[in-house]
Amino acid sequence: MDIDRIRELLQVVADSGVAEVEIHDEDFKLVVRKSAPTIMVQQAAAPYPYPMPQQGMPMHAPPAPLAPAAEAAAAPVAAPAGEPIRAPIVGTFYRAPSPDSDDYVSVGDRVKPGDILCIIEAMKLMNEIECEVSGTITEILVENAQAVEFDQPLFLIDPS
Repeated sequence: MDIDRIRELLQVVADSGVAEVEIHDEDFKLVVRKSAPTIMVQQAAAPYPYPMPQQGMPMHAPPAPLAPAAEAAAAPVAAPAGEPIRAPIVGTFYRAPSPDSDDYVSVGDRVKPGDILCIIEAMKLMNEIECEVSGTITEILVENAQAVEFDQPLFLIDPS
């Protein structure tokens, strides 16, 4: 099943009153449940390509403390320019195809439509996320092996 079909099914569930949809297709099974947000961490028997977080382990680093207002006013930080590239599915974000491989992209890299930006693992399936615009990567917004939500910004790309 391709990523566009999964997006379409997720949208149908989100827009409808249906609480659960289960789809079977040869060796593929997709279950979508509409419920309150729940985070479950389960240790995989043979984790691939990166180790899964252990139960009770934080899924991401806590936010950095805010700077005092006087310091923030003295040193304004320019927001990176660019169009966001968003997660098409819920899963775990990986910057490389395996732990010992180079990252697909880094800040400053030029990309074009069809270039692979990352992998999102969902239900033990590795989904390559392709670029849809040409430009330069200005920021990578998530950490490697971090859980991501549907439509969460992953990268900023400056189309100029």
